[in-house]
Amino acid sequence: MSKTTQVPELFGSMVFNEEVMRQRLSPASYKAWRKCIEEGTALDLTIANDIAEAMKQWATEKGVTHFTHWFQPMTGYTAEKHDSFITPVEGGSKVVMEFSGKELVRGEPDASSFPSGGLRATFEARGYTAWDPTSFAFIKGTSLYIPTVFCSYSGEVLDKKAPLLRSMDEVSRQAIRILRLFGDTESRRVTPQVGAEQEYFLLDKQAFLKREDLRLCGRTLFGAKPPKGQELDDHYFGAIRPRVAAYMRDLDEELWKVGVLSKTKHNEVAPSQHEMAPIYSDANTACDHNQLAMDLMKEVADRHDLVCLLHEKPFAGVNGSGKHDNWSLATDTGKNLFKPGKTPSQNAQFLLFLAAFIKGVDEYQKLLRCTVAFAGNDHRLGAQEAPPAVISIFLGDELGAVVDAIISGREYTDAGKKTLEIGVDVLPSIPMDNTDRNRTSPLAFTGNKFEFRMLGSTQSIAGPNIALNTMMAEELSQFADRLEASSDFQGDLQKLIRETLTEHRRIIFNGNGYEAAWIEEAERRGLANLKTTAEALPHYTDPEHVALFTKHGVFTAQEMAARQEIHMENYCTVLSIEATTMVDMLRHEILPAVSNYGAVLCNRLHTLKEAGLPCRYEQSIAMRVTEKTDALADITEELETALAQVPSGSTEEQMHYYHNVIFALMGKARVLADEMEQITDRDYWPFPTYSTLLFSV
Repeated sequence: MSKTTQVPELFGSMVFNEEVMRQRLSPASYKAWRKCIEEGTALDLTIANDIAEAMKQWATEKGVTHFTHWFQPMTGYTAEKHDSFITPVEGGSKVVMEFSGKELVRGEPDASSFPSGGLRATFEARGYTAWDPTSFAFIKGTSLYIPTVFCSYSGEVLDKKAPLLRSMDEVSRQAIRILRLFGDTESRRVTPQVGAEQEYFLLDKQAFLKREDLRLCGRTLFGAKPPKGQELDDHYFGAIRPRVAAYMRDLDEELWKVGVLSKTKHNEVAPSQHEMAPIYSDANTACDHNQLAMDLMKEVADRHDLVCLLHEKPFAGVNGSGKHDNWSLATDTGKNLFKPGKTPSQNAQFLLFLAAFIKGVDEYQKLLRCTVAFAGNDHRLGAQEAPPAVISIFLGDELGAVVDAIISGREYTDAGKKTLEIGVDVLPSIPMDNTDRNRTSPLAFTGNKFEFRMLGSTQSIAGPNIALNTMMAEELSQFADRLEASSDFQGDLQKLIRETLTEHRRIIFNGNGYEAAWIEEAERRGLANLKTTAEALPHYTDPEHVALFTKHGVFTAQEMAARQEIHMENYCTVLSIEATTMVDMLRHEILPAVSNYGAVLCNRLHTLKEAGLPCRYEQSIAMRVTEKTDALADITEELETALAQVPSGSTEEQMHYYHNVIFALMGKARVLADEMEQITDRDYWPFPTYSTLLFSV
């Protein structure tokens, strides 16, 4: 950003946003686009052509030569195929820049090479991308990026955006039914609002390139704990080092250009770990922006001779990286439905939405666990840095006391005693910061939203938000059915809220989720404890989960089965790559290095003995190196053999094998290798250690 450029001028300067549309489209086309957004009506080709021409003119004025339909396949990453605007004229000797409405609204990438979970055969290559007019096009580099959904030729959804949009529509429909019961006739749409905090590590590129595990796996497969880690708590919120500050400044500018509301930046707990947090927006935009942010974080790091690591656990022994998903519901009239109100009707409305959320989390706790289950996240969940694998809700002292009072029907005490009668007495004021934050809770109420803290730093936020939206839609649908048929709304409302909170009280926990006592208590309550991905993913297609998504038109049963298959395949593939990389590093780097060092020690020992000099240290180290080298060679062979014996059965069978056999052997190999690192001369160790990686930026 130049000294003369101000942030307001920079922000959104590379986005074909509503203000640009208002300026560049004809009034009729702009009105048609607005109607499309607000009412879900289709755009005819004439309007699409007008929008496409305006987009092209705007983009080419900024030096753009290509366009791409930007989509989010089930890899969890983004995909793009770039086409230029050029069209030949006069026999091909000249070109003009053209972009039609047809090119805007539909593309045709190859659908056979993306994960489909069996929905598509390899020979069934045709797939379509379709413009999402609710998400603004933007410029990156010399291309115009058009956010799109992705589906197969036969209509199966092959991406993460389409089901997210479906879930947003459905929760809006059901929430509006509830609002009408409370006399709200103005709100026309309810939108899930999301803010995804993003944690990451920054490494020196040259050190990164010297480690095969970082290059291929995104995390270190070996590494002894350095003398200093995060014990002094000196990195968290500490002064940002100049090289990192320069990176963060450039990242902010790139994010602001494409309309990402990057708000907060700071050092995180672990050395070389940092965080970027945006202002939250609608779930669709938030998902697009988080995917874009992850891409830009890597690109900007490269310019600074750095590497941005997004893996959940790049380094053992220090904090890993998560992605807290702040979720709420807001009306198009500006009301946050999870903000406690100050009038009786608003209190009752808030409590009804709260009860729906509590009920949904309790009933679909296994589904929510599945949405954050993958190989990288297994290294975080349940550690002293992330929530446990047991799903629970933290409400805080004030709101928790209100819930207890409703359940028991007893007097609620705040400034003075009063009986809390829903919809009659005024709910006590619940400030935004009414209690300590509970960083051990998977789902914490934070004043006007819930913070889903279990997401891994690499994952798309679409899956968890699809589940939250659909879960909420189901509970609101049940509530609306019951209350719409009521002849005593006020009485039945109170009864419904009290019944719901009583029946699902077990999911509320305000204590320390890290304590072993909570895990025992959770078991007594009957809560699920799916500790690993291998335990969680088989539950993805439980009958109640399939019924939930099919009822609300978010997924078909086949699309759910496909996604389960993709997630299990991904787990197996990640473990296979990591284990194979581990064997490669052991065979070609670590074992030759320690064998060489052992030979040097033996020669030195022999020389000292012949000279009659003291050699106790050399003898002790030589013996330890020799013993551990032999043990490491044995475990390497065992891991190689296990990789060659992966069962040929179902993907689920393979997933359990990778977890129970391969992952366990990798752990044993790592322990031995890390012990070897600690007794091997630094000049012989083949790649940078944690001390270099974590403290070189």
